[in-house]
Amino acid sequence: MIARSGTPEAAWQAWPDLGAWPELDPPVAADVPAALVVAPHPDDEVLGVGGLMALLRRAGVPVTVLAVTDGDASHPGSRTVTPERLVGLRAEERRAALAELGLADVAVHRLGVPDGVAAAHERLVADEITRRLDDGMWCLATYAEDGHPDHEATGRAAAAAAARTGATLLEFPVWTWHWAVPGDARVPWHRARRVPLPAELAAAKRRAASRFVTQIMPLSPAPEDVAPVPPPVLARLLRASETIFWPDR
Repeated sequence: MIARSGTPEAAWQAWPDLGAWPELDPPVAADVPAALVVAPHPDDEVLGVGGLMALLRRAGVPVTVLAVTDGDASHPGSRTVTPERLVGLRAEERRAALAELGLADVAVHRLGVPDGVAAAHERLVADEITRRLDDGMWCLATYAEDGHPDHEATGRAAAAAAARTGATLLEFPVWTWHWAVPGDARVPWHRARRVPLPAELAAAKRRAASRFVTQIMPLSPAPEDVAPVPPPVLARLLRASETIFWPDR
């Protein structure tokens, strides 16, 4: 599903429903004891729900990140950077991005699952999520039908863990904005909730996104060094509000 340039951001902005979904109730520490953000790759947590993470922290909610893969397969065949080097680069990029959002002290637990084949380790991921969740917690994870195999495996694992523990699962789309179109019947828009970001937080998220240099800039002119997250993709993730899918009750 991830091919070509995807649905233009202008098409999404022209869709009336995008601004009409109910707002997510502001998080309150008394109602949300803690939040676990499960990211298939370094950058998914920031680009998907970086603003919501910051709002949770501002509300006094403890936030932790569980990193499924280290993102070392983002540039297969590159002669500019090795997968081993990417592990360190992308971890540092995430650290810097979280700092831009005021989340420098958020703990990141890395599982080290091989990038690109998270589905083969889905049971392990589900178990690792489960042992970090408790009843009433929020679990933020990529949408289980997001169109990327690692995102989908992460979403399924998070759903299984939430069902086991009584945690509330909030799914966030990343690549859905790429392959879907406004009104797409394959997407559960009825569960969509908006998370408006104050202007200063939206600006901080843009700064955070700029820290992912290996993902938003070509490493070299070589075809294998193309940016995995080019400007049209990034634009869909840097809106004035974020989107989550609230669970059906």
